[in-house]
Amino acid sequence: MKNIFILLLIPFNLLGWGKTGHRVVGEIAENNLTEEVREKVRDLLDGQSLANASTWADEMRSNPEYDEFAKWHYINLPIDKEYDEIEHTQENVVMIIERAIAILELPSAPEDMKRFYLKYLVHMVGDIHQPLHTGREEDWGGNKIKVNFKGRKGAENWTNLHDLWDAGIIDDYKMSYKEYADKLMNQFNNKADFPQGNALEWSKESHSYVPKIYETTAGSYLSYDYVYEVLPIIDQRLYQAGIRLSTILNEIFS
Repeated sequence: MKNIFILLLIPFNLLGWGKTGHRVVGEIAENNLTEEVREKVRDLLDGQSLANASTWADEMRSNPEYDEFAKWHYINLPIDKEYDEIEHTQENVVMIIERAIAILELPSAPEDMKRFYLKYLVHMVGDIHQPLHTGREEDWGGNKIKVNFKGRKGAENWTNLHDLWDAGIIDDYKMSYKEYADKLMNQFNNKADFPQGNALEWSKESHSYVPKIYETTAGSYLSYDYVYEVLPIIDQRLYQAGIRLSTILNEIFS
């Protein structure tokens, strides 16, 4: 597998949700698996929970042998174009989600291959629900847009727009992933009142938020009013990712 794809080096901070966000998605998903499916998934993951397995794909990015999978985590799109309106010359998060589902549904697939793609599926379903994973190529999905988040005006308390959406706002909440997952399941009444959809449709949902997010320009000072504005979007996307992941796994492993 190591030699299948072209080695593509990109900045390491092009990640999806941070550890807390991905584990929230995994925790919500696991809480919505049937007992039978939960046992099968745990067996395939060698006893790991979905929450713990959810960060593996990012952790492996510190290993040069996994550089070839770096572009699996996102899809860069122009603001005015959707995924199915442009040509794709390299693998991306939409393709990998579809491939992972197909392999997990294949009875003849080796167990180690299924384990590999299950870990990536858990992670990629989270990634595709982070809007800036459908951001512009020229700024690496907001990574080049430096902003000041809740620091003193004029102080060098800088982050970037992508990282703020990945982790900054979530970590500012100061909840464990279990607390955050419980909050979201209570907040949304643990019901899926939205369509399941597929990877293509999830990319379009995420991309619909991108124009508004990009109204934040480099050098902006962002504080509580920004958190108040965007936290409901982050909450919803995390919850949707968890519920949709559970639906996929329940269908595959039942």
